[in-house]
Amino acid sequence: MEPTSPITQDVMTIPRKLPEGKQNLVGLTRAQMKDALLAAGTKEKQAKMRVNQVWQWIYHWGVRDFADMTNLAKDYRALLAENFVIELPEVVQKLVSEDGTRKYLVKIAGGHEVEVVYIPEEDRGTLCISSQVGCTLTCSFCHTGTQKLVRNLTAAEIVGQIMMARDDLEEWPVPGEPKDETRLLSNIVLMGMGEPLYNFDNVRDAMKIAMDPEGISLSRRRITLSTSGVVPEIARTAQEIGCLLAISFHATTDETRDVLVPINKRWKIEELLQALAAYPKASNSERITFEYVMLAGVNDSDEDAHRLIDHIKRHNIPAKINLIPFNEWPGSPYKRSSNNRIRAFANIIYQAGYASPIRKTRGDDIMAACGQLKSATERARKSRKQIEAEAGVAQG
Repeated sequence: MEPTSPITQDVMTIPRKLPEGKQNLVGLTRAQMKDALLAAGTKEKQAKMRVNQVWQWIYHWGVRDFADMTNLAKDYRALLAENFVIELPEVVQKLVSEDGTRKYLVKIAGGHEVEVVYIPEEDRGTLCISSQVGCTLTCSFCHTGTQKLVRNLTAAEIVGQIMMARDDLEEWPVPGEPKDETRLLSNIVLMGMGEPLYNFDNVRDAMKIAMDPEGISLSRRRITLSTSGVVPEIARTAQEIGCLLAISFHATTDETRDVLVPINKRWKIEELLQALAAYPKASNSERITFEYVMLAGVNDSDEDAHRLIDHIKRHNIPAKINLIPFNEWPGSPYKRSSNNRIRAFANIIYQAGYASPIRKTRGDDIMAACGQLKSATERARKSRKQIEAEAGVAQG
């Protein structure tokens, strides 16, 4: 594939206005932090050491006050406090599901809000984070996609979601106490609001911070980026991030996928499959996850299952297929496939030699399940007539 320029949209990334013109250190790459510290008066010969020290305080210890950075001289701590802040998105609301899933409504610059979901399991704890306010993709089965795109999140706002969740889980290490190797937050999935590959640079910088071994220190194999198929950016993801990849596939013919995932009108299934086939070679990652939401009478036939297998085999893609029972929402035009139909579909895939787990729905009692994320304030702005109309559709 020939090199292509990054995909851009007419969406501004607006950094938060900080008090007295102070700069937020959260979200800066190491190179950016070095430049910021130098501009504030750090001596050139000390800059690399200072970056390492400040980096560890912010991302390993979770410290938010420069006064607590005890291995720095008092006058240097004062210099930092005079020029910088350590600021995270603000938690406006936290909901906890019966199954332990936590959903956070988080406020960012401009008063906008995004949703973040933490899913605890026996062997892992997964944080589902957002990359945009709203979404531009208008996938017809997705509630999040019915909210218009407002803007991209900054790198600070993306990595800030991880730090905010670690705050809530009380998971920052404590100096002097034995290191706890068990992680409550062990995995990151970029499956929240927005299309990550339409905000590539900020997502890349945030994930590089999350993977840095002297900070949050998450393995690239613990990070999964989910895309609807922004084909030119898939190769860049392998080269510049190297995380695991999930693809919102959801249909086996272009005719159906054009409706379910309209980005397919720009990059058809065959072109997408070619990009996916090259991905594991480029990033040395493991299997690509095909996400497939099960919609009754739309994409759940035996023929669909066989076509899906054929697509993957023709391109020799190391894959697993994650079957997602559709999470219905008010006004949704689709119905969930029956349990028997989902099991039959899964069995065809399994018999062909591919893992076909059926995703257990988590957090649907707090509207935190796949495709249900949509900020509470956006819902609250609806008129009573709109709400009643949706309720009428839901009952019908």
